[in-house]
Amino acid sequence: MNKLKKGCLIIFSGPSGAGKDTILSKVMAKKDNLKLSISHTTRVPRENEVNGKSYYFVSEKEFMEMVKNGEMLEYAKYCGNYYGTSVVKVKDELEKGNDVILEIEVQGAEQVMKKIPEALSIFVLPPSLDELKIRLKNRGTDSDEVINRRVKEAENEIALAHNYDYVIINDDIEKSVEQEFKIIELQEMKSQKMKHIIDEVLNSEKNINR
Repeated sequence: MNKLKKGCLIIFSGPSGAGKDTILSKVMAKKDNLKLSISHTTRVPRENEVNGKSYYFVSEKEFMEMVKNGEMLEYAKYCGNYYGTSVVKVKDELEKGNDVILEIEVQGAEQVMKKIPEALSIFVLPPSLDELKIRLKNRGTDSDEVINRRVKEAENEIALAHNYDYVIINDDIEKSVEQEFKIIELQEMKSQKMKHIIDEVLNSEKNINR
């Protein structure tokens, strides 16, 4: 049974500071066919961020040109900057049989859910808003003003968590990693994703009877 199975599209959201990056890096280390879609953004790179690896850093003019040309699967403005996902890059990976995870904001997630209803969606919650603020402060990358804005934005994002298929509370990183891994594994075994396997089993019986 070597017929290529089309990959799963996974939407992964949660407020800044919820621990999405850490969870993702650990899940991807356990799963070879899981690819992270690299977003385009108009945000200025942080220290140690690499263009083409962390994000594709582009100007607002370049970004809006991509939107105009229909090259974005989704896009959103978050804390004054644009973020978006390239249609072509996602499609290429799915056709190769890889699962593709979109780490995106709730605005972009809503767009993808409408366009691709079968996509799996997972939302990561912090244990509390107080804990979220502590985590943001400990990162040491943002001013108090930016942190307060992110916490306020987090409240708006968390209010939309019920729109997702699954919610993970990140109070223990290893438990959260295991939960996400299991959710993705179950998605891969859905009957819609296994149709090619079902067909191959049926065809194998016909071949034996020839």
